[in-house]
Order: sequence, then C-alpha cells, then structure tokens
Amino acid sequence: MDVDAGGKGLDADGRIAREGSLDRVQPPFAPLVDDVRRRVAEAYGARLHSAYLYGSIPRGTARPGRSDLDLLIALHARPTKADEETARALESALDASHEVIDGGGILLHGTETLLSDAERYDMGWFVACLCTPLIGEDLAARLPRYRPDSRLARETNGSLDLRLPRWRRQNAAAAGDPAERARLSRAYARHLVRTAFTLVMPRWGGWTSDLTRSAEIFAHYYPDHPERGDQMRAAAAVALEPVTDPAVLAEYADDLGPWLAAEYARVHGHRTPRP
Repeated sequence: MDVDAGGKGLDADGRIAREGSLDRVQPPFAPLVDDVRRRVAEAYGARLHSAYLYGSIPRGTARPGRSDLDLLIALHARPTKADEETARALESALDASHEVIDGGGILLHGTETLLSDAERYDMGWFVACLCTPLIGEDLAARLPRYRPDSRLARETNGSLDLRLPRWRRQNAAAAGDPAERARLSRAYARHLVRTAFTLVMPRWGGWTSDLTRSAEIFAHYYPDHPERGDQMRAAAAVALEPVTDPAVLAEYADDLGPWLAAEYARVHGHRTPRP
C-alpha cells in the first residue's frame, strides 16, 4: 500500500486541515443531524455554547445501521451531574429514534476546559481539527492551527498506559457478557490503532482518521516488527467489525497495549498530567 496515496490531510501551510463538513453528511443521516440539532438546543437551552459532530458522519464515511453518532457538546459553564444525565438520556433517545445509527456517544465539556492551556494540544486540537460545527459559535476560531508534530502526538495519545489497568478490569467484568465484549473490542481497537498512528504521525507528516490506512502507515514505519503491523491491521478490522472473543480483549490489554504504551513513551514521552 502506498501510504502517501490520498494526501496527508494538510492545508497549504502544512497545518492539519479540518476533516469534516456538514456538506459531507450522507442523505440517510440528514434527518438524524436535524434531530440532533433540535434536541440538543432544547435540552441545554441557554447553558449551551456550541455543539459539534465528529467521526464518520461528518466525514461522509458512515455506514447506515452500523456507524454510531459522535457528538461533542460545549457548555458555557462546567457540566454538572444533571448535565451529564441529560447527555446520557439524549444518547438513548437518539439511538432509539434513528435506526440509521448503532448507538452513540456524547462528550460534554465546559468552554473553559476546551480553551484551556492544559487541553490546547488535546481537546483543543480535537475541536479545531476533528469536529464539525453544528450549533453556536465555533470554538476553533479561538484555537491555534496545528502541525502533526511530536508535541501533538504526546498530548493527544500519550496516556495509553493509564488505560490498561481499566481495560483489564473491564475484561474481567465482561467475561459472561458477549455484547459487552463486542463493545469493548471495538473501543479498544479504535484506541490502539489511533495511538499507533499518532506514534508515527510526525514521521509520516500528516493526519488521517481512516483506521485501515492508519494501521498501514504504522506498519510502514515498523518493518522490523511485522507481527505488530499484523496485529494493528487486525485491530483496524475489529474496529469496523467487533468480536466477542475474550482472547482478542486479552491480547489488547496484556500484549499489544503494553508494547505500544512503552514504545510511545520511548518515542514521545508521557502526556502532561492534567489537573
């Protein structure tokens, strides 16, 4: 595979270009997007600053009945417990009302957090480059433009080691629940492939959210570890087609994950601790 085919997701100045657009939303998802806009505005009212789509729907790559809804909501103030409960209720209501999606997730933050120095190269970058404005003022106008460098790699995905103990606990808890194992396999696989890609992102010099391509780019830069490249290609497939095999979950938490976390720390270091 030519890892440079299809471009590197940069603008003319070598900065990461915003990847999504409402113009790319496929017709089957248009009623969903309209409903999201209405329900979010009604649910949060004056507390709402802005809302954003991210993931496959605004990229125009969503699969009807297979893809999930990814939504970021920014509030004027720090979210309360009631705000979080509202978000969970919205997730359930939207999933129940639209067969075109298979579940959904809502990220909820205050604007102070999204614009903070601590989140400048994590959630700030996420808003500016991976989120598509849906409602309200676009916070990207108050954020910098980003290059695919080592600092960005460290701050966005330099915390895999902190996740692994939780993954092991979740694996144990899901031992008798195939549906939960499938959900976990997809979540772990996505995170591993994205982390593997950002590990080599500065060397490649670009950005992509395509998981299959991300796995190939990683493998290209680790020819001395072909087994890791194969594992990452397999994880990209699981991210699209979840599995229930406990051995896959164990592989992610006890083999591939620890190796990737150690290699990430060696190359980029650990993410700056958050308050």
